[in-house]
Amino acid sequence: MNPAPPFHLAFPVRDLASTRAFYGRTLGCTEGRSAERWVDFDFFGHQLSAHLSDASTSVPTNEVDEDDVPVRHFGVVLSMERWEALAERLREQRVSFLIEPRIRFRGEAGEQATFFVRDPSGNALEFKAFADPGRLFRRG
Repeated sequence: MNPAPPFHLAFPVRDLASTRAFYGRTLGCTEGRSAERWVDFDFFGHQLSAHLSDASTSVPTNEVDEDDVPVRHFGVVLSMERWEALAERLREQRVSFLIEPRIRFRGEAGEQATFFVRDPSGNALEFKAFADPGRLFRRG
């Protein structure tokens, strides 16, 4: 089975200095190409492009397994070991969790470990893991 190709996601940020600090130092992502108004990061094997934007947005939420999940968010599915290590790294750096690390949909087909954080520009990121990676797309 071939691994999935990397995805590319461009998203708005308020400033590049705090974005570089969060994605580079806090999350440990390697910086790629950049210009005056954007910077790319290797986000766990995927390409993120942070673009300066002056627009502010309201962030609606949906209830998911008793959490208010930001409708607009992105993230990555990690191995359980990498997920646990990242959660611990963020705790050590005293990063505030939007949704604390926990197991969602316990005992169901989609059981997963998850947590949410916000970057300095207010973008919501979700990090998740499955004890059984084969359940990523499994339905009821």
